[in-house]
Amino acid sequence: MLFKTIDRYIFRELLKIFLISIFAMTMILYLDKFLFLAEMIVNRGVSFIEMVMMMVYISPAFFAITIPMAVLMASVVTFNQFSVNNEWVAMKSCNWSFLELMKPVLFFSLFAYFIANIVMFWALPWGNQSYKVLVYDIIKNRANIDIQPNVFNRDFKNLILLVKEHNQNSQLKGVFIADTTNPETPQIITSEQGVIFPNPETLKIQLKLNNGTIHELSNERGDYQTLNFDRYDINLSLPDTDRLEKKALIGNKELSYSKIKDRIQLMKSKGLPTAGPEVELSKKFSIPFTCLLFAILGAPLGIKSSRSGKSGSFGITVAVIMVYYVGLILTQNLGRIGKIHAYTSVWIPNIILLFVVVYVVYKMQKELPFKFMESFIDLVVTVVEFFKGLIRKTNKNPVRKIKATKKPITTRPSLEGIDQLRKVSNLKKDE
Repeated sequence: MLFKTIDRYIFRELLKIFLISIFAMTMILYLDKFLFLAEMIVNRGVSFIEMVMMMVYISPAFFAITIPMAVLMASVVTFNQFSVNNEWVAMKSCNWSFLELMKPVLFFSLFAYFIANIVMFWALPWGNQSYKVLVYDIIKNRANIDIQPNVFNRDFKNLILLVKEHNQNSQLKGVFIADTTNPETPQIITSEQGVIFPNPETLKIQLKLNNGTIHELSNERGDYQTLNFDRYDINLSLPDTDRLEKKALIGNKELSYSKIKDRIQLMKSKGLPTAGPEVELSKKFSIPFTCLLFAILGAPLGIKSSRSGKSGSFGITVAVIMVYYVGLILTQNLGRIGKIHAYTSVWIPNIILLFVVVYVVYKMQKELPFKFMESFIDLVVTVVEFFKGLIRKTNKNPVRKIKATKKPITTRPSLEGIDQLRKVSNLKKDE
């Protein structure tokens, strides 16, 4: 039998904690987007369906972060509970070695590795690109509707737009534009007609004008000149375009594997540095591989942290995640600026983590003590207990002193005293 009863039990516990962890961590990351979504609903009239779609499109970007974290959390918490409830002792008493009990952990890590690859290679590019297009469409449609005839429109950056007619097919007539992009040489543009042409790739709206005149002041507004044109194009920046570019998660992460390789080849042909796309390309392989390492590392950490209970396992998980991701951010930034090789930069934390995993598994299989890990766990547990003590002190309610009035205490007669009284009373009756 491939999977024994104990293997199914361990796998089921790992999967349960994994699903709970990934849901909780993803909700925490959503908090950063809730204010932006609320702003879109209030200011841009986003419908409930559009908001749900935005959350769906954002989710793969969060899963790329939370899946490795949830794998480590599931492994640490599960084996921590096995050790606390003495289930680990029972498993060892059945002559199961550490490696034998790691079989369901290995299958669990392969499952998480498969899910992470789907997210990195398919869901993440699809979600980021769809999210960017959806946000762009929402704001483009609202901006297009807001251009009312004979009303000054200030929605576009450094431009004031006035039109006499606005048809439903985005055609404008009697266009007047005040352009203050360059304050030293402001321009007034007039045109008989124009057409709004959206460009989703640049998050900009292009206004194509026909048969018009440009009035320009130059040389500290001492010279005045006019220029007649048959065709003139203006890029109209959408409201808060710079902020939307950051919020929309655009960049190399939204590209698929083949598109990133094409971009690298194109940048090489132009003589441009390719470190940024190369780092993102390498991350598509390194992040899923982290799931394999975290799953196996979590089991020894959970077993050794059993003395501190659930709080200790949570603290150790947070500490490992912080150390790993700080190292990952450091090495990938060094790779992007060319200080280290771009492809290998994001693999450096995994290589270090791999040596740690091999060391820990060897010690657990041979049942040898390892003082370094125990010292690290004790340090983390001490920090967690310190903060728990601070929280208890701050949350403790002031104790009210109640003055108690002393009442005379009447002693109850004992059985011996009652018997003596009976004897005395009987003697008096006999007399």
